[in-house]
Formats: sequence, structure tokens, C-alpha cells
Amino acid sequence: MRTYVVRSGDTLNRIAKRFGVSINAILNANPQLTNMDYIIPGQVLQIPNAQLNYYVIQAGDTFYGISQKFNIQLDSLLAANPNVDPSQLYVGQMIILPNSSGNSIVDTTSEYGYQEMVEDMNALKKEYPFLEVVSLGKSVMGKDIWAIKIGGGPKKVHYNGSFHANEWITTPLLMKFIEDYAKAYSSDGTLRGSDMKRWYENTTLWVVPMVNPDGVELVQEGITEAHPYYKQLLEWNNGSFNFSGWKSNIRGVDLNDQFPANWEVERDRRAVSGPGPRDWVGPSPLSEPEARTIANFTSNNNFDMVIAFHTQGEEIYWNYRDLEPPVSEQIANHFQSVSGYKPVKLTGSDAGYKDWFIQDFRRPGFTVEAGRGVNPLPISDFPRIYNEAVGIMIEGLKVI
Repeated sequence: MRTYVVRSGDTLNRIAKRFGVSINAILNANPQLTNMDYIIPGQVLQIPNAQLNYYVIQAGDTFYGISQKFNIQLDSLLAANPNVDPSQLYVGQMIILPNSSGNSIVDTTSEYGYQEMVEDMNALKKEYPFLEVVSLGKSVMGKDIWAIKIGGGPKKVHYNGSFHANEWITTPLLMKFIEDYAKAYSSDGTLRGSDMKRWYENTTLWVVPMVNPDGVELVQEGITEAHPYYKQLLEWNNGSFNFSGWKSNIRGVDLNDQFPANWEVERDRRAVSGPGPRDWVGPSPLSEPEARTIANFTSNNNFDMVIAFHTQGEEIYWNYRDLEPPVSEQIANHFQSVSGYKPVKLTGSDAGYKDWFIQDFRRPGFTVEAGRGVNPLPISDFPRIYNEAVGIMIEGLKVI
């Protein structure tokens, strides 16, 4: 048993993963944890001993080299060896190897947030140098809004996820697809029967896995008094410290009601007067930096098709006020054939990203509501949801 002091950004999932133990093992060792929503910096936890794997230092070893060799995050290796000075390793020294995720970079078995995404993007870029990773802009709180490019063909397609904070499972959906796509391409292999080398040469895909990083962090980590929006967020959340129902960005604006596509109509329909967990359209279209970033990125790239991944409902929204091209319904039906999701001709909805794209570009744009249940969907649902959604992600490279 060891003592651990909770740091900023920690969650029980992250701590358990770092030390190679289960969340239940931590809970059993810390009966004082009666509120399971969040832990707070400075809180002292007892971490039970894990089933340990050891490694004996060889000549020329470094912690970084060991982390790469065994596919272990460097931070996890350092945390598992708090009494080892990485700058003074010696031959024969024994260190602990925390559990790794095997041959996969993207871990889809535990909570997945901004921190995990950035670490995985760096690891994917190192493993697959043909990926391009760029920052498109900043969130309200200064986090980079990252995009990943794969493929170099003339057709241009864009996927995004986590517009809504408590729909964060869409981020690992997209990150896992990028990894699987890159792995198939680099090995001249196929993904779900599709020749990914062919689609790499035909289509340029840009993926923004997390549009709303501040909101995702709020849902997963909660707030302390040190948070710059502490008082406002508590007020907007009706005094509750449980932010699992939060969809908005950190200023209480629903980012998918921010686009200049009959924004005033959506404002009046929502009839929400100010910041909150959901449905406030903001003071004006594109008032929020996250929405502006995606709008500018879309305009600058002139995409042939876009798909915004949300949860939940197992539905595909493909139209907007009869402005969509005729092929949109055909594509939606094709997506149904590979996913089982139902195409829906949506009415009574405006100001969404898909709506604006169809209105301004008159090209196919889609909202995919992945999975089924109550948001945030549990990560244990990931295998089933990915099995459904990956067909849409692959077909999206082909249908334009």
C-alpha cells in the first residue's frame, strides 16, 4: 500500500490506470470516498499494491526508451517508480513496469479526456509519421483544438466529435478509428474489408476529435475553488457539483447551437435566457472560440462532406430545410446499411454545425447520434458503439 496525493487533472480512472490497479481496489482501500462523482487536488488516497512486472536496467537504457519499448506512457513509468532517479539509472537496477495497453495506443477501456487525447496524438504521430497534427485554435480556457489529417487524395472529408461535453465517448471513437486506419495503411492491410491504401490516395480526411475540451474536462473532473469559472458554473448548474449532464462549453453555451443557420429561430425555440448546462445559443452566432474555430476551419478547407459525431440514439440526421443535395439521403441510407442506425429527416432544429454546412455549401452534411442510453455513455459500451460507427467512418471516405 502506498500513499498518493491527488493532483490537478486526476480522476479515479487515471489514477487506477497509472498504478495498474482497479477502481474498485482503490475504493476498497479508501472507505472515505463516499461521493463517487469527483476527487479533488490535495486529497490523500491509499493505493493498493498492483500485480507488479519488473524490468532490469540494461546498458544504455533510459526511461524514455523503456516507455517506447514496452508501449507505456512515460508519466505512468515515472509514477510507478517514485524512488528512482531517471537521470542516474545503473545496470542491474530493477524497476517496475506498469500495465500497458498492449499493441494499441488508444486505450478504449477507461475514461478518455483531453489529457489522454493529446498523449495519444503524440504517440500516433511518432508511430505513423504520415499523420499530420495541427492546432486550429484555442478554447475559452486556452486549450488547443487539435486536428489530425490522414490521406492525401483530392476528395476532402471532415469528421468531428465532442461538440457536447458529456458526449466525450465520441473522442475515443474517432481516435481509435485514426489508429486503426493508420495501422491498416502502413501495413498495406484492410480495415473491415476495405483497402485503406486506396482510400488514403483518394481522400483527405481531417478529424477534430474534441471540439469542446473545456467542457469535457468539466464533466470528467468537476471543479474546485481554483477554477476561474467556479462561482458561475455552480450557479449555472443549479448549485450542483455533479456536471455529468453538462453539454455546453465552459461559458455555458451550447456549441452546436452557435452556427449562423437560422440562429434567431433556434434562439426563440430554445427560449433559454442565459448560460447553463445545455441549450443556450449564446449572445450571438459564433460568439464562442470553439465554434468560430470549426467554422473557419471548414470554410478554409472547402470540404466535400462533413460528419459530426454525437451521442445518443442510433440515428443519422442528413437534411436541413431542403437545402441538402439529393445524394444526401442516398448516403444516409448507405450509412444505415453498414451501421444499423436509422436515417431521420429532421425538422424543428436550426443553428447546428451540420445545418450551417448544408446551408452554406449545399453539400452532404450529417449528424450521427452514436450509441444508445443516457449521456455520458459508459466506456464499457465502447466496443459495441465502435463496431457500429466504424462502418460509417470507413464509408464516409468512399461515398463522395
